[in-house]
Amino acid sequence: MVVDEVHAADVYMRQFLVEALRWLGQAGVPVVLLSATLPPAQRQRFVDAYLSGVLGTADVHQAVPEPAGYPCVTVAYGADGGAVAETSREAVRPWRESAPVRLAWLPDVDPAGTPVAAAVRKAVADGGVALVVVNQVARAQAIYRDLQEGGFDGVLHLLHARLCAAHRADRTAECLRLMGPQAGEYRPERMVVIATQLAEQSFDVDADVLITDLAPADLLLQRIGRLHRHGGTRRPSAHHVPQVLVTGVAPGRDGGPRFLHASKQIYGEWSLLRAAALVTEAAGPLAGGGTGVSTASGWSIPADVPELVARAYGDAGICPAGWDESGAWERWSAKEREREKNAEEFLLCRRREWAFPTLEGLHYAGSRAASEEQLDAVVRDGDPSVEVVIVRRASGGYRGIDGTWLGVHGEVDDDEVTDRLMGGTVRLPPGLTEAAQDELSPLPGWAGRPWLRYRLALVLEEDGTRLLGA
Repeated sequence: MVVDEVHAADVYMRQFLVEALRWLGQAGVPVVLLSATLPPAQRQRFVDAYLSGVLGTADVHQAVPEPAGYPCVTVAYGADGGAVAETSREAVRPWRESAPVRLAWLPDVDPAGTPVAAAVRKAVADGGVALVVVNQVARAQAIYRDLQEGGFDGVLHLLHARLCAAHRADRTAECLRLMGPQAGEYRPERMVVIATQLAEQSFDVDADVLITDLAPADLLLQRIGRLHRHGGTRRPSAHHVPQVLVTGVAPGRDGGPRFLHASKQIYGEWSLLRAAALVTEAAGPLAGGGTGVSTASGWSIPADVPELVARAYGDAGICPAGWDESGAWERWSAKEREREKNAEEFLLCRRREWAFPTLEGLHYAGSRAASEEQLDAVVRDGDPSVEVVIVRRASGGYRGIDGTWLGVHGEVDDDEVTDRLMGGTVRLPPGLTEAAQDELSPLPGWAGRPWLRYRLALVLEEDGTRLLGA
């Protein structure tokens, strides 16, 4: 089994991954975990979980040696009734050489992101490809509108998770065509992509300059991984050295950083404080930000990645005095313990009972979830949300979002039409979940289609609108 981007599993989802590793180890299934920014403590926990399954013993702890460099390979297996964990003694040859990256502050905590839009215009005034990654859909949309309505002269794309599946896939493919590894002559002279966290992983693009909201260090490094990513890319002279502008943060009254509200809601204050401390070392004090020029040391990427991630999630304090790092840690760890406990309610086995030789008690917790949306919420740990399929009311029936005729009752005749219709799938904001469940239902013509019979239809009127929860 291969699991990619394992760093993206938060503390809630990690409970399910850890249990899966125990079961896979017990079943003798080889597992490959992939991540460019996995904190050492998580790597250790995954190794211990798998070896616990291999040995059929709870609470196995086999210390993982420190890596010799970056990238590295860790191997864990059972041998002669014992556990072995090894790390490559030499760094694996990287797929790209390390390069210095300049970091600078761009103070801004306004969801409208007006300073970000201004910085984008300046960054690509003489050409270049800019990637903007922000932590909130509304902020991405606001920055996009600012550039669009301001007459931005270049290619402009907006990419976020609230796009319907087809539009999101089309825009992602277009970004890959224009700034991916095979872009070549198709790479525009001036281009801006404004994205949310979708750009952190599985997005093989190359940007000349990155403007990003502050995020936890491992995720920030993932975003920086889109900067000067491909060798041989032609760049304007102003962008020969990779540069990152870090925004979504501003000086606070007490001397510490003040974060974008959405960022605190998503990541918590402690991990943002730790990331801000590391950026401060590389970019200089936040209070002096806004010039786009830094005289500090910057980072060497990817060589500095393991040390930065280890420090961000280590035990030693790294924040300047007065930032209340300890208080933020207490609040963060209490929340993490609560989320971990919440996840345990849905694990298949009681703690320490997963290796029993029979299936007795296997589903002791049961699944209190009944619907697909409830099952989805079990592993997402957040406010419940719902996916709907967008269709349009038309004269005499319905059409899909791409204009495909569906019939008087929304009838779908074949799998190809089903696939096109499913391209209109979109996840609604959590605030609309109750209204959607109360007011929406599948179209009558979907009853005979397995992929559609339980899907809620969001029927837009002929003017392209639909009011929910009024």
